[in-house]
Amino acid sequence: MQKTCKRKQLQLDGRSQKTPKSTTEEPYPCHHRPTAEECRVVRDELLALHGFPPEFLKYRRHRLMKMEPFSNEAQSEPLINSDDGDHKEESVLDGLIKIVLSQNTTELNSQKAFASLKSVFPTWEDVYAAETKSLENAIRCGGLAPRKASCIKNVLSCLHERKGKLCLEYLRDLSVDEMKSELSNFKGVGPKTVACVLMFNLQQDDFPVDTHVFEIARAIGWVPAVADRNKTYLHLNRRIPNELKFDLNCLLYTHGKLCRKCTMKGSSQKKLTSKDCSCPLSVNVVEG
Repeated sequence: MQKTCKRKQLQLDGRSQKTPKSTTEEPYPCHHRPTAEECRVVRDELLALHGFPPEFLKYRRHRLMKMEPFSNEAQSEPLINSDDGDHKEESVLDGLIKIVLSQNTTELNSQKAFASLKSVFPTWEDVYAAETKSLENAIRCGGLAPRKASCIKNVLSCLHERKGKLCLEYLRDLSVDEMKSELSNFKGVGPKTVACVLMFNLQQDDFPVDTHVFEIARAIGWVPAVADRNKTYLHLNRRIPNELKFDLNCLLYTHGKLCRKCTMKGSSQKKLTSKDCSCPLSVNVVEG
């Protein structure tokens, strides 16, 4: 049986690096990590180390508000007594464009780009009517302005053509598969961006895999060493309990930015050193 599993694993890894059509597919059926207990322990350890990342608190609050009728599920989330003072829920379109602007740049630069965009063009109708060059100039501080401007223009043009208005709130009434299909139809909107919109703006139990999450997942053995990001996304979404996905994702992302032991990539943000902490992901609790 073990040889059969290994053979199947090798066959899967030998296929082309293409995202499976269905998120129900299991790319690594013989890789039984992470377990639910591992996920919970890592969540608790990172929460104790970092606290909950303040930039994600408003999204967490909206999730918990949505989950209130399901008390059993809500109890699985760790208690966070904090308030960032922002009670207004972000629109789905705002969330999508923010995530597009965050690609391949720092958080600070992407925030500046979105603020600049909103300052120059107060409404999405203004962005839709604007010349592409004007849009590029407005978001240039975020990097890759031509590519991101093209993506934004495409999203708005498609919405205007198909829906007659620049709004993505209709996604809230769709199934998860329909949400993913709709968002994936926009040119320039990839799997990670779709997953982020689902998790942050549509309050769905999804687990985006960015560079930080991907590197940590491979380093601690949650996916095979040969895994790519697309298959890591499919595998982790099957293995991680829904009630832990949001907190664990935010904490792994934050830890990946701060812990020098987990990433050697440079960052404009302060790195934790061995003097600051003993990385909880290096202890045997996550070694299986």
